[in-house]
Formats: sequence, C-alpha cells, structure tokens
Amino acid sequence: MHLGEELLTLGLLFIISYVFGRLGKLIGLPAIPIYMLVGLIASPYFHLFPLSFESADVELIAVFGLIFLLFSLGLEFDQDEFYGNAGKLLISGGTRIAINMAAGFALGMWIGWGTREALIIAGMTAASSSAIITKLFIELRRLANRETPIILGIMVLEDVFIAIYLAIVAVVIGGEADVWAVTVQLAISFTFLIVMFVVARYGGKVVSRLVRTKDDELFTILFFGLAVAFGGIGELLGVSDAIGAFLIGLVLGATRFRGRIEQLALPLRDVFGAFFFLNFGLALDPSTFGAVLIPVGLAVLMTLVINTAGGQLIAWQNKLTPAQGLNASAMLQNRGEFALILATLAVSAGLDDRLTPFAGLYVLSMAIIGPILAVNSEKIGARIFRSRKTVAKSEHDRMAEENIALVEAAMAGNQLPASDDDLFDDVDGDRAQNDPIVEQAMQQSDAEKPGRQRDPEY
Repeated sequence: MHLGEELLTLGLLFIISYVFGRLGKLIGLPAIPIYMLVGLIASPYFHLFPLSFESADVELIAVFGLIFLLFSLGLEFDQDEFYGNAGKLLISGGTRIAINMAAGFALGMWIGWGTREALIIAGMTAASSSAIITKLFIELRRLANRETPIILGIMVLEDVFIAIYLAIVAVVIGGEADVWAVTVQLAISFTFLIVMFVVARYGGKVVSRLVRTKDDELFTILFFGLAVAFGGIGELLGVSDAIGAFLIGLVLGATRFRGRIEQLALPLRDVFGAFFFLNFGLALDPSTFGAVLIPVGLAVLMTLVINTAGGQLIAWQNKLTPAQGLNASAMLQNRGEFALILATLAVSAGLDDRLTPFAGLYVLSMAIIGPILAVNSEKIGARIFRSRKTVAKSEHDRMAEENIALVEAAMAGNQLPASDDDLFDDVDGDRAQNDPIVEQAMQQSDAEKPGRQRDPEY
C-alpha cells in the first residue's frame, strides 16, 4: 500500500490551514471557517489549488473529530452552574432558543424543502457555537465581563438542548412511520440521557475509582476508547454517536480527573476536529451555492436581527446595561459545529441534498460575521449608548471636581466660598475680644504644631 501522495496532500492541507489561520487571526476569525475554506478549495469541485482529496479518504478520522468535539463539550459542561441557576437560565436561554427555533422553522417551511428539512433548519438557527464563543472569550479577554456568566449559562442550556434535540431529530428524520416504534425509540433515547445525567451528577466518586491510573499513556487510551465506544452505543440506541460521546464526556467531567482529561484530550480534539471541519468543506460543491443563496441570505439576516434584539431582552431579564446586552448578542451570533452535525445527520438520513450547501454557507457566513461583530461590539456599544452615559457621567464628574476643589482649598489655607457657617465667625471674634483666655487658646490652636518625634527608646 503506497500512501505517499495522500500523505503529502494531507500535510499540505494542514500547512495551508496554518497559513490561513495566521491570516485569519489578524482580523479576529476563529479556526472553524478557515478549516472549511481549506477543505472547500481542496475539494474535487474546486480547482484553485492543484489538490485532489476525496471526502471518503478522511471520513473515519472526521467521525473521530465529531466524537471528540462533543466529548470535550460534555467534559467542560458545568453541572453546578446549570443546576444552581436553572430557573434564570431557563427563562433567558429558553426564550432565546424558542424564538430562534420558531423563526427557523417558519423559514424552513417557507423555503419549501419539506417538514423534516424545516426541522433541521430550525435546529441550525437555534443554537450558537460553543467552540467559537469559548475561543472568542479567551482571545478577547472578556471572561471577567459582567455579561459573561449569563452567556456561559445560556451555552450550558444550549448544550442540554443539543443533546435532547439530536435525540429527537435522530428518530424523526429516520423515516420511522409507526407511531409505537417512534415512541419506543424516543423512550429508549430519553432513558439513556437520564441515566447518564444521573451517573454524572451522583456517580463521580465511583467512576473516579474505576478510571484511576497514573500512567498518562494508558489513561489516554482509556478515555479515547470510552469516547469512541459510547459514540457507537449512542448510534445503536438511536441518539447519534455525537450525543453518546457527549454523555460519556459529561460523566468523566464529574470525576476528579477532569482537568487531567482536558489537558490530554485538547490536542486530540483540535486535530480530529480540524479533520471534521476539513471533511465538511471537502463535501461542499460551490456550484450548488447558487440554489441556496437566497435561503442562506434570509437565514443570516433573520439570525442577526433576532439575536441583536434578543441580546437586549437578555440584558433586561438579567439587569445588564444595553451595552452589555449588545456584547452578549454579538457573542451569541456565532453558528458552527451543531449546524454541521445536523446537516451530516440529515444527509445520512437521505433528506434534501441542499441542506449540505445551506449549512456550509450559513455556518461560513455566521462564523465570519459573528467574530467580527464580537471584536467590535464594545466600540459599537460605546458609540450607540455614549450620549446617555455622557450626560450622567458629566454631572457626576462636575460634583466630584467641586468637592475635590473645596478640599484642596481648605488644605492650602485659602478662603472658602461664603456659607452659612461664616455666620459664626463674628461670634467667635467677639468672644475672643472679651475673653483673653479664649484669645490665647485660639492663637495656640492656629500655631503650627511641631512634627511628631519618635521616642529613641523605640
């Protein structure tokens, strides 16, 4: 078996990804659209570069990428944040998801590709990209911002939504017509979800004992095998391999080895994840973009409008400022891996082929527009809401400056502006003239006191 040409081509793809990634960093772009673009230009449908690489050649590695993306998502899932603020998160995040889903489903029905296809489009427009948002938080250094915990909480809720939605969609798009069979399949899927959530919530200590080992090599092999195996279990139970990996990541994230697993799994996620996005780009045919330009344009416009308004709703619900609401909306504009996962499931289930270019172009557009908006959201917010802040700040600054001037004048011994207290000066003067003892005391108090001397004994 001679793989020299394939290895050379694959190496060139990663080098091109590195070069484009460095260029993308200059304008604030994350890695996901870069990988997709590299896959697109390397596809058999695109002839800009002399590369020819089939999607099937990296399909298995791309599946590993999908598994580790969701595995890492489950590993980083903050259960305490979710259960501790469930009420507030359900209101803020639930309202946002419901509005985006309703608008996306209406758009899907208007496009006219079918009801199941409309359900896929609704899911694509409903959830943000956790990978892109997390990278933006780190790169823009906004982890300490007041709106950040709210955004992270909404991301947690969206992770739960993704798990449940994929479980439902996997059954619905499977083409099962028997109502009883669908009910049984959904019951199995939800039972699997509930059992894994319960184990993650209450079985962390037991799981820690089972996976304990000091050898990093054996430990890596163990959690890699668990991620892939539970991906297969999820696929067999009808909740998709992605959700199976998410759930085992959730369980391992509840153990005391969470930090160690994250450290070892991060390089695997980045490399295999790059294969996943690269593979999706390889499957895109630019000649099919023309048929989805109008639907994608409407979806992008709808997402921008709804999420911008939704940011102000989130600010109102959580007592944030309008500028902080704008920051939240800019972060939550991003779409990424979930839309691509849904498109992959839809194609494997034999749904409309136009869902693939729709998802690819939609994610590319939002993965470029979203980070640009996030990078500039603070500047935009400062300009839009500056007038309101300037009036309040100028009044506050004026009063502060007056107080400082009065204090400085008093310390310098200058005459202060006349006030009601000056009325008592004449009374003190009369007392001084009539009483020599009072006059002597006033002179002593006005005399400069000698500096305090330190006792040599100390």
